[in-house]
Amino acid sequence: MRQHRDLHGTSAAATARDLTRHFFDEAWRGGCSVPPETRDTTLLLVSELVTNSIRHTADGCALDLELEANGVGVDVTDYSSAEPRRRTPDLQEGSGGWGWALVNQLGRDVQIRHRPTGKTIHLRVPLAPA
Repeated sequence: MRQHRDLHGTSAAATARDLTRHFFDEAWRGGCSVPPETRDTTLLLVSELVTNSIRHTADGCALDLELEANGVGVDVTDYSSAEPRRRTPDLQEGSGGWGWALVNQLGRDVQIRHRPTGKTIHLRVPLAPA
């Protein structure tokens, strides 16, 4: 099962979360139950990646989700060649620094795939025990 969507604007992360919930609902209707922990982790990581794409690039992004035998594949593609970088989380000002660390801590097989017009961040969220 796959889903693709182009996302733009300040509501992109909220739209991405809604699309991800719908993706899991469709999987359930199709007979594939995704454990709650996997759903929650996927929602968090999709939100972080889309938020960062919208915040740091000008042309929006694309979200691709795929239900795989061993987890949920997530691809977020944007039009910037700049790679995400780890930074110290800001505990005083609240200006971020958590996203890329979360992606690398909770995601598996995290890869940055460069493209002629930008990059795709790929990861897999493993299926947690039900």
